[in-house]
Amino acid sequence: MDRDIQYAGEDAASMQAGAAGLRAALVASLFVAVGSFALGGVTSFAQGLLPDELSSFANSASGWTLITAILIVITKVRWRLAAVLGAVSFVLLTVGYAVIATARGLYYDPLMFSLIGVVVGPFVGVAACWLRAEGLRRALGTALLAGIGVGEGVYGLTVVSETTSPVYWIVIIGLGAALVVWSVVRGLRGAVPLIVAVGGTVVVAAAFNLAYSSLG
Repeated sequence: MDRDIQYAGEDAASMQAGAAGLRAALVASLFVAVGSFALGGVTSFAQGLLPDELSSFANSASGWTLITAILIVITKVRWRLAAVLGAVSFVLLTVGYAVIATARGLYYDPLMFSLIGVVVGPFVGVAACWLRAEGLRRALGTALLAGIGVGEGVYGLTVVSETTSPVYWIVIIGLGAALVVWSVVRGLRGAVPLIVAVGGTVVVAAAFNLAYSSLG
């Protein structure tokens, strides 16, 4: 009898924990979805409101990557949900931008970047989640996010330098480098995580440049 009561208590506690976890996941998902849609719309306005030195933020892959990563870091979700929310965030950033652009009398087709977001978003989501991890996972997350920032910064300084200010590109390169330094200082130990964080950043940056150049 006592054992049955104990099992019943454990089952009830497990159900409560499961319900609490589900509520937390739903709140996190709603936060990311609403935040992404709203901030996507804001970037449409920001293109005309930001100073020329920073206006590229509102028209860059690194800008939306930064927004997605920050939203997911804030929610502190696990990596599986982070992967889903990464895709959701990129798509809703694009849709939010398109909705506000249309309302302003501008035309923007969100299809291509929504599809790209579905492919790339999960990796960004997991990378953002893994910034809170240790060892190799933090190194991989750092390499992806820092590599996107550095890669687009180099692309901006070399490919579109005649039509954009160098300030934002320098800033985003600096943020990418700062992320690598932060990860190292916060506890990346051993040769493999260090090589992955630093070397991976270079590899991702190079791959980003190649992909971005092919997209035009």
